[in-house]
This record gives sequence, C-alpha cells and structure tokens, in this order.
Amino acid sequence: MPKVSVKVKWGKEMYPDVEVNTEDEPVVFKAQIFALTGVQPERQKVVCKGVTLRDDSWANFKLSNNALVLVMGSKEEDVPAAPVEQTRFVEDMNESELATALDMPEGLINLGNTCYMNATVQCLKTVPELKNALLDYDKSSGGGTAGELTSALSETMSALDGGGAGACAGAAAKLLRALHATAPRFAERGAGGGLAQQDASECWTEIVRALQARLPAAPGASALRSSVIEQYFGGTLDVELVCSEADEPPTRTTESFLQLSCFISQDVKYLQSGLRSKMAEQITKMSQTLGRDAIYTKTSKISRLPAYLTVQFVRFYYKEKESINAKILKDVKFPLELDVLELCSPELQERLAPMRSKFKELEDAKVEASLNARNKNHGDSSKEIKKKTALPYWFENDVGSNNSGYYRLQAVLTHRGRSSSSGHYVAWVARGDSWLRCDDDAVSPVTEEEVLKLSGGGDWHCAYLLLYGPKILELPEEDDEPMVTDVSDDTAGVPPTALA
Repeated sequence: MPKVSVKVKWGKEMYPDVEVNTEDEPVVFKAQIFALTGVQPERQKVVCKGVTLRDDSWANFKLSNNALVLVMGSKEEDVPAAPVEQTRFVEDMNESELATALDMPEGLINLGNTCYMNATVQCLKTVPELKNALLDYDKSSGGGTAGELTSALSETMSALDGGGAGACAGAAAKLLRALHATAPRFAERGAGGGLAQQDASECWTEIVRALQARLPAAPGASALRSSVIEQYFGGTLDVELVCSEADEPPTRTTESFLQLSCFISQDVKYLQSGLRSKMAEQITKMSQTLGRDAIYTKTSKISRLPAYLTVQFVRFYYKEKESINAKILKDVKFPLELDVLELCSPELQERLAPMRSKFKELEDAKVEASLNARNKNHGDSSKEIKKKTALPYWFENDVGSNNSGYYRLQAVLTHRGRSSSSGHYVAWVARGDSWLRCDDDAVSPVTEEEVLKLSGGGDWHCAYLLLYGPKILELPEEDDEPMVTDVSDDTAGVPPTALA
C-alpha cells in the first residue's frame, strides 16, 4: 500500500489527511511537512511509533492510514543567528536595491544535494518566452517521462511566480521525482545514504531535452524550428573540414547546437578567446584518400544565432587516479555584454549589419544629445526616459533568432568545490537593472561587480554555465534619449507595436 493518509502533529498544530506516497523518497514527505509547517527538511525529526524517519529509506518506518506522525523542529526564523554580513539599512539603499529588497522572489529548498536542480531552474526562469510556454503547458497531455518532467517544471514556474514557500517546496519535490524518472542516475545515493550531488550541466541538458520534445514552437518560428527550445536556444553552424595531410576537396556540412562550449586552456583568459579557439580546431578522422586516420582542420562559423545563447565553461575533466571529475579553477573573464560577430559566417554577418548600424546610430545620437544637454546646462540625469517601441531582436520569418549579434548576460550558474560530484551550485540572475543570488531558498541582491568576480581563479564560486539574452533596441519618444535594454522581464517576445 504505497499511498496512505496520515495525521501530522507539530507542536500544538495538527494536520489531518496528509497523503504520503512511500514509493517516493522520504525527502519528498519532508518537503510536504515543510509546506505545512515551515520547518526546513534538515531541521525536522519525524517520528512514528518510536521510529525516526531517515532521509534515504522507509525501512522500519511503517505507515498506515490514520497513523500519527510527530514532527519535531523549529522554523529557521525562530532561532536567532548572527548576521553573516553587515546590515544594509533601507535609507542607505539606492532605488534599484530598495525595489529588489522589498520584492524578493521565491527560492527553492534543497531536498538533499539538489542545489544543481534549483540553480538550473532559476536560470531557465529568466527566459520569459520559455517561462510563458511552460505556464501555458497542458499538464494532461501525457508524453511519458518527458511530459511528466515538463509538467513538473510548469508547476514549479507557477509556484515561483507567487505561490509561496509551501507551494515551491511541493513543486520542487515533484520536479525532483520527475527528474529521477527521466534520468535515474540523478537518484544515485552517496556514501552516507543520502542523495548524491549531481552535475548541473547534465541536469540542464536533461531538462532542455524534455522541453524540446514537449513544447511546440511559438508563432513566427522558422519551419526548421519545431519546438520553443529550438526556436529560442537553437543555433546552426557551417562546418568545413580540410585534410592537412592530403590534397582532398573540403567537406562542408551544417550542425545544430543548443549551447556553445568554452574550453579552458593555458592561453584562454577571456570567454571570447575560448569560444574562438573552439571554432577552429584540429581533429583526427578517417581519410578515404589515405586509407587511414589523418589530421583535419575543422572550421566552424555560426549561420543562425539563437535569441538566448548558452555557454558552458568546460571546467571538469576525469582524473583517473582519484576516479573523479576534477575541476579547472582557472580565471576566465566573461563580459556583461557579448558581441559574437566574429564567430559568424560572412553571410550572417551581412544580415546582421542593418540592425548593428541602428544600434550605432542611436548610440551616437545618445552621446550627441548628452553633450548638447551638458553644454546647455540642462543635463539632468534624473530625467525620466519613456519607452516607445522596442524593435524586434529577431529576423523576419524567424522569431527566436538574434538579428544583431549583440547579447546581454542574464544568468550565471556557478559551482563551488573541487569536483562535479561535490560542492555547491548557485544561480545568479538578472532582474531589470539589478542582480539576485539564488542560493536554494535564500535569495539576496548582489551587484554587477560581484557577478563579474565569478570568473574563477580560486575556491570561490566559478562560472560554469552562462546564459545571454538578446540586446534590445528601443526607439524613444520625441525629444527623449534612445534606449538599449535586455529582455529579463515578461515583455520579451511581445510584438513591438504592443509596447508602444
């Protein structure tokens, strides 16, 4: 009898008819208790008939209908703790910090080494087109494990959008269960019996793969893009292979990608150089002319840019002696604004030119207007700039592409530790003009300077995955300065005329 209805007693509070599924991990039941009581799973002692519930097993913890389950533990806010950082008073905050502090979004509790999943979800949430597609998803549409994972992520997005801590805890538990069903390796146990730490990049890939199968493309997508994932995250490479050892005609093909890789070598100090080196590399493959393996030069150029560009720092490598994925801690700088023109094919560069010219024209006009205002002593920096129309960031007949080659950073997923199977993952996400650190259920404001310090070089958090969104060009109202912004809010993907 895997499902039973029990009574949960916490202090003076009694919660009847709590449904428990003993086929789930015990930590899922603890997440239910957290939703009811506000007591974090790690602070709970759950007892039934004198037996204490373990995190990894239901062994000896026998539940039956109407059984009484006792919960001991206090909510975190009931226990005073010393401040970990200097208190910032409201009167000392600027306008952006104040708005952030008074309207902090929800986080996701750690259900036992699930920080990799929590960080992934928070980063993906910054893509409004993806979030809206998930909120509109038909949860009754089936689709096997991919459908269950998509449905669970849809519920999680809804909970994060204002469902409260209890709803977020329940949604996170369902999402974890769906992730385990989709990729059983994520249910592996560590030496102590609890859930083992997993790789956030692998989690990202599994979730994106499920969404790719279940979320159809939005209106305006190219005929080549059948899903929202392919539409907004998918790019295309023109690839040329030239044999270095024989006089063979070049081989030209196309490849699709959902993310780019930045390999970290001794010479790579910046993201751009890491991406560039990956676009021109030497590989070994069979030569039909020589009848043996030969060295080929592989040159790749981007022929379709996605609206949202995912970049993975390849920081982990397998260390055979210790049997672990060791980490490369090297400092590799990444920018808040990224220009990928040099990585594009000549044909795409030509197509990008008109929008890039508009960016330059309006930036020049902004500089000129600023100089004129200063000369006339009318340079009031507090002047309100009103939005009028946001120009599309996509090419006509290919909604979800990028038509300028300009990007702005909107999420960073970091890892702290020495191997992918240990340590801790955190999401750092842009919200308007400010940044937030999403460390499981603890969400706090941070500065751009703090985000840029995530480039590596020590045992602090190192950037592992970067998510760049399209840089948006906004036409100002008459007599106002031009504006350039990003799409880290829910207005992204809305036709420009609707923003007028």
